[in-house]
Amino acid sequence: MKKRLTLVALVLLAFAITGPAVAGTLENVKTKGILTCGISEGVPGFSIPDSTGKWVGFDVDMARAVAAAVLKDPSKVKFVPLASKQKIVAVSSGQVDLTSRTTTWTLKRDGKQGVDFTHVVFYDGQGFLIKNSLGVKSARELDGASVCVTAGTTTELNLADFARTNGIKVEAVVFDGKKEALNAYASGRCDCFTTDISQLASLRSTLKKPRSHSILPEVISKEPLAPLVRHGDNQWKDIVTWVINGLVAAEENGITMANVDTMKSKAKNPVIQRMLGTSGDTGSYLGLDKEWLVRAIKAVGNYGEIYNRHFGPGTPLDIPRGVNNLWQKGGLQYALPIR
Repeated sequence: MKKRLTLVALVLLAFAITGPAVAGTLENVKTKGILTCGISEGVPGFSIPDSTGKWVGFDVDMARAVAAAVLKDPSKVKFVPLASKQKIVAVSSGQVDLTSRTTTWTLKRDGKQGVDFTHVVFYDGQGFLIKNSLGVKSARELDGASVCVTAGTTTELNLADFARTNGIKVEAVVFDGKKEALNAYASGRCDCFTTDISQLASLRSTLKKPRSHSILPEVISKEPLAPLVRHGDNQWKDIVTWVINGLVAAEENGITMANVDTMKSKAKNPVIQRMLGTSGDTGSYLGLDKEWLVRAIKAVGNYGEIYNRHFGPGTPLDIPRGVNNLWQKGGLQYALPIR
């Protein structure tokens, strides 16, 4: 009897510490036959409808890779545009299965708002966009300026921290969405616009005269952007995390959209064999089959291919990879072992 009571007490204690487990997203997605993914309302390079209405972009491709791994079809994704203030609650409430949308991984979001982050897909930082005609060369010259910001983001606090640290006063003009904030900036309602630098480059490209606007040199924050899922469904978090990690590992090992089938049949490297399912069964660790990563790579390519397709040389944005390069090339992208 004492042993039974002790066992019950330990179970209750574990429950009290970890909270109730949430499960079933994988089964729900398979039953629906479609992955529901939250994305931005339209940020070139990350997620935006093309001329046919099809969603395209870096964040879109991450979701399609997950759909390919889980549903064996990268087109089986329903994209749900979300404003900044909706992107967390849409996941925690179960409205979407996944959010892939320029969302910064923070302590509060991860620990208190009912979501789990997966793998950092883009290392970014906050900056300022300003009209060249104002002659401002540094963010430290913004004393007395009005600054357009978006509600429900980390930018408001970062802006306040920057102003306090540098002894300047700025007026934050807050909008629900980035489109509204950008339009207000373009119309002259604000002196400058602040958000992640990659998004500033993206949104600047949509202005009538992009070259009339400059991004100031200061980077005032760290903004690690990562897809997020509902807190507590460990299997689903693992799936999303390892699919994205697999895209980075594919680039590290020279596996591309074009050569993945050849690599699968001819590669002698045991690491590549495990990744592509010809040795072992890594898919079983996730509740998937052996070719989960093969399908993801065939659908969207490796991490570098995705980056170059949307941000690389020859694209309208042309954002240097910098810290988003592989670790072997001085960047921060580093794949965990698939074994």
